[in-house]
Formats: sequence, C-alpha cells, structure tokens
Amino acid sequence: MMNDTTSAGRATSQRGYRKAVLLGCTALVALAPVRLLAQDATSQSSSTVLETIVVQGAGGDDNEKSIVARQTTGAGKMPSDVLTTPASVSVITAKEIKERAATSVEQVVQYTAGVVTDFYGSDDRWDFFDIRGFTPYTYRDGLAIGRTFGGVREEPFAFERIEVLKGTSSTSFGSAEPGGAVNYVTKLPKSERFGEAYVTGGSFNHKEVGLDFGDNITEDDTLSYRLTGKFQDADAEYDHSKDNEKFIMGGLTWRPTDVTSLSFVFDHLNKDGVPGSGGHPLGSDFDRSKFFGEPDYYFNNTNRNTYSLMFDHDLGDGFSFGSKARYSDTNTGFGSAYLGLANTPGANPLNRYFFGSDKSSEQFVIDANLKYERDFDNFETRTLIGVEYNNFKSEEASLYGAAPTIDPTNPIYAGGPSIGLTPGNGNDQTTKAIYLQQDITYQDRLTVSFGLRNDWLDLSQTQLSSGATTSDDHSELSKKIGLSYKITEEFAAFASYAESAAPPGIGTEPTTGKQYEVGVKYQPDAFPAMFTASLYDLTKENFTVYDSVSYVPATVDKIRHRGLELEAKAEVTDNIELVAAYSYIDSNIEEPGGANDGHRLMRVPKHVASIWATYTLEGQGVRGDMTFGLGARYMDSYFTNIENTIASESAVLFDAAFTYKIKENTTLQLNASNLFDEKHIASKDSGGQYYNPGRAIYATLRQTW
Repeated sequence: MMNDTTSAGRATSQRGYRKAVLLGCTALVALAPVRLLAQDATSQSSSTVLETIVVQGAGGDDNEKSIVARQTTGAGKMPSDVLTTPASVSVITAKEIKERAATSVEQVVQYTAGVVTDFYGSDDRWDFFDIRGFTPYTYRDGLAIGRTFGGVREEPFAFERIEVLKGTSSTSFGSAEPGGAVNYVTKLPKSERFGEAYVTGGSFNHKEVGLDFGDNITEDDTLSYRLTGKFQDADAEYDHSKDNEKFIMGGLTWRPTDVTSLSFVFDHLNKDGVPGSGGHPLGSDFDRSKFFGEPDYYFNNTNRNTYSLMFDHDLGDGFSFGSKARYSDTNTGFGSAYLGLANTPGANPLNRYFFGSDKSSEQFVIDANLKYERDFDNFETRTLIGVEYNNFKSEEASLYGAAPTIDPTNPIYAGGPSIGLTPGNGNDQTTKAIYLQQDITYQDRLTVSFGLRNDWLDLSQTQLSSGATTSDDHSELSKKIGLSYKITEEFAAFASYAESAAPPGIGTEPTTGKQYEVGVKYQPDAFPAMFTASLYDLTKENFTVYDSVSYVPATVDKIRHRGLELEAKAEVTDNIELVAAYSYIDSNIEEPGGANDGHRLMRVPKHVASIWATYTLEGQGVRGDMTFGLGARYMDSYFTNIENTIASESAVLFDAAFTYKIKENTTLQLNASNLFDEKHIASKDSGGQYYNPGRAIYATLRQTW
C-alpha cells in the first residue's frame, strides 16, 4: 500500500523510528538489488542457459552520454528491451535531464507523450502531473513510494534516469492508478573513478552548488563509493517566498565475486520553501510576484531520510536471486492563506482562508524474487516469481479556517491564524503480495509476456482525537498479457491488455482499471533512436473525484479515455538530437442518467504536443563546442470542474539552452524556461486563478572528471 493522500492537514506527531528493522534485515542478504550482473552462457544436456541481461543500474544504457535508452526496468521487475516490451515506455536519461536543466520531476517529464504538467500553475506543494489523464504512482528502483499528488517533490539529481510507463501497471508493481507509473532509478557507485561539480545562479536570487563523484575503495574493484549532494538557496517568483534545499546521498557497493553485488544507499532530503502564490483575484492581471496570502503563515517543508539495500546474486544454471529493501522516515508540512471559495471577478476585499497540514510517516518495503532464464531450441524463456511486503504508517493534522479579507490593490497583512492544528487520522496500511512474470520469445521474433499478481491489503485508521479505530482488508488479483512481434530487426508491433487496482479507503472498494493498447516501435540501426506510436482504450471504475473548483467529492461510475500517442527520441547525427511528443485524449465520463454523463474529466486536455532539439557546432581552434537547444510545448485548454463550465487557457511555451565547452571537461550552460514569459491561467476555482510559472534563466558552470 502506498502513501495515504487523504485530506490536507498539518499535525506534529511523535513516533518511534524503525531503522533497526531495516538494519537487522541486512543479515538476510535477501534484500534489494538494483543491477543484474552478466554471466557467460553454460550448457546442460540439450538446453542452453541464456546469457543474463546486463543492467548496470538502469538497463545497461549509458545514461550520462545518450538521450536514447534501449533497455528499461519501468515496465516490470525484469529488465527488457524497449523495442520488444509490449507497452509504451518513455525513458528520460541523466543526459536529457542535464541538457534541459530540469530541477523537478514535473520539468523532467514535460516533454513526454501522454503526460500533462503544471495544471495547478503556481501551486508548488507537490509534483503535479498526470499520465493519460490520471494521477500516477511512483516507485524507486521498483519499490513503491506513493502518489505524486500529496507526496514528496523528489530531487532529480538523485537519479540516473526516470522511466515513465504509460497505462496500467498493477501486475508489475502493485496497487496503482490505471494511467501510468513512474520509476526512479537511483545513482549507484561505479567500478571506476568519476565526478562532476557545478555552480548555478540566476533568476529569483538562485544560488546552487552540486557534487556527484565516486571511486573504488579497494584496488581489486570489489568496494566502491559514491557521494551526491545539492545545496540551494533561492527565492520563488512570488513576494515573501523562498526555495531552499539540502540534499545529500551516499552509497557503497560491494562485489565480493563477479556474480554478487550488494549496495547500500542513504539519502537525506530537506526542502524549505513555500506552497505557491495562494492565487490571484478572478478577472485580474496582476504580476505573478504579487502575493495575497500571509507572510507570517507561508511555508512548505520536507524532511526525509531514506535507507536502501540492494542485493543480487547469480546462482548459475540460469537462476538468479534479487532483493531490495527501503526504509524512509518523512515529515512534511505546509501552510498559507488562499483566496477563498466565494469570490467574484472584481471583488474587493477578497475572501481568504487558512489552509495548513503537518504529516509524519514512515515506510518499510521489501521485495525478493527468483529469476530463471533458459533457451529451449527456438524458444527463449524468462520467469520471475517474487514476494513483496510494504508497511506504511502516517499521522496527520490539519488547519482550515477563515482568514481576514484583503484588499488586492493595497494588501495589508494581518498575521497567521489564531487557531491551532486539528488532529486528524493515523493510518497503518500493510500490503503483502506474490507475483509472477513470464516472457517467452520464439525465434527472436515473437514475444509473449504475461503477469499475475495478488495483493492482500490490511488497512487500519485511528482518529487521533478520540482513539477510535476502524479496519478493513482486501484481496486484489491483477493480470496482464502482451504480445510483441519483430517485423524486422528494427521494427516491432505490440498489443496488450492489463489491469490495475488502486488502494481503497476504509469501507470502500478498490478503484479498478483496465487498458487495451496496440502500437508500433522503430529502433533504427543507422543511428540511436526510438520512435513509438500507440493507440489505447483505458477505463477507470468505482471511484470518487474531487472537483478542482469546489473541492467537493463526486462519485463517478466509469471514466473512459481513448487516446493516441506519438513519441520520438533520436540522435539523428553526431550534432543533432531530437525529442518530440504528441498526445490526444478523448475523455468521457460514462454514467447514463447522471448529471456529468458525457463530460470530460478535469485536467485532461484533448491535445498536448512538444518538441526539443539540440544542435552542436563543433569547435575550431581555441573555440570550443557550442550546443544550441530550443524547445516548444503546446497545451490545449482543459476543464477545471466536473461540470465542464470552467476551463484553463491553451498556450505555447518555449524553452532554450546554450552550452559552451570552455575546456575538455569544463562547460558553461545557460537555460531559459518559458523564454518569452508567456502568461496564462493554468487553473481556476471559485475563489481565484493560478498562472503558469514565469520565465526563469539560469547559468551553470560545470567541471567533470
């Protein structure tokens, strides 16, 4: 079960820490691998053992040197070739993240087909993006984290790559929404010396330094380390704001033999920021920097410690064992005064309300699996069977109440709220699962993939004020099957059916989803590239939506999304790179006789398109290489309420980049997001309107070795 994302609230809570639980599990060695080491094929009677697929942390690709990934772990717990995976998977490598200077997951995925970002505009509490119209679940190295909405804003600098799976994924990773999932792949130690250091400065008093380096500790390469850190002191684009961060991550990898690997990673994330502007008056056109909240009650904080173990061992004869475990301890909170839910265009003074939350949580998740690979004449088979345990505990308190009105033409601030936090609920959610994944390939052409997974969910909720406790339990079976056929060595077609089940609340049934998808993929031999086109039919049933305008829950029988996605990632020449995406979604609420029958779901535009291209002019003489990057993002308008009477504004935004190689290992990079400072309404409710982020320009000096 993943992070509880029930109502907003802010409460301080004291809990015992369970670090000893994770540390004690190290003795099991049955904890957590991230990479599968290759082993030479051996023979046994008439059968041949397959060579294990090499996955050096993330699919065997060089994430620092290429924007094109050929392998992925995002579609399941077994690594697979992107070309023959019967699903739509997008991989954003560290090189692409660095070229676009993406500093949030929202920015990382905004050039990905099927993904919609920034739909809450200036609200910065969480990573706001949807996949195929639904909130995604996130995973780190295949282990559950939780929903993006209501979760922690992750630090992209911690990851080698970010993998986006479009469509249902419950058979692979467990409880999830049907729209898609995101898998973060952690940076791990390498068996070589490497490093980079950078400094960044720019808009909104932004000052930042970062380090990422590592080396072998022993001469025989059996023990390696890696240290990654980012320290930021900055403002946001609103008055009275801040955007500070401290991130540090250290890892050790031990390779006692060439078929065994054990990694330990610790990371600490501390964010000290603000939750956004609080909204602008309806019908107004104030500068983005104007702030109508309360400076004395204006914060958005995160403090998290994470401990991860990753183990894998090749047993020989086609068998390999892998396991991962993670313990995290998180405290988050935000507070602000927002424009109230009862304002009209031109109103003065404006109604406001205080909204705050304090949440503490801890999670322990462990996965262990056994894989068997073998070649029988014309057939290649891979079988994975595993078990997973996930316990998530949280306590939350909230604050919600009237705030003094404010004159938008002459804001006079009144101070923070006089009321305190109200204790909310404590949640204890445990998931136990068993899963099976099977791939069968015939003559290196036809691949059949199927999966089964059963999750047993035990839920307990306690009212912190009264101590009253309620509980519930569920058992959910999910299935998938996919076919991929290589028409040529470069061209493959696929079809799939998959199911999903999202975690329920106490007394409710799990939300279910299913998807049918067909598509084609092209991976040319002439140059590194991956082109994907897909059609899908996706439905979600038995769930409650929260109107983005009134925030009142509404029960919906079924939502059906049918769509088309086109995506290209290509290094066309040594000088030209291209990332392009287009998405179309036909969204339809199906509840015959209901008030919203035939309406579109909120935050689901019909059309989204983007393109990012870079061109490198090779250096001559004393002049070093120069790389020019330009991107454009189009977002169609979308409704912000379930009645489909209030909508955002469509827009085209441009991004740009320039990199100059001063020396062989020294570069100066300039990045501009929303280059022309285009301004549009990204979200609107009955109290205020929220603009998209404004122009930001940053300069980075980077040294590598």
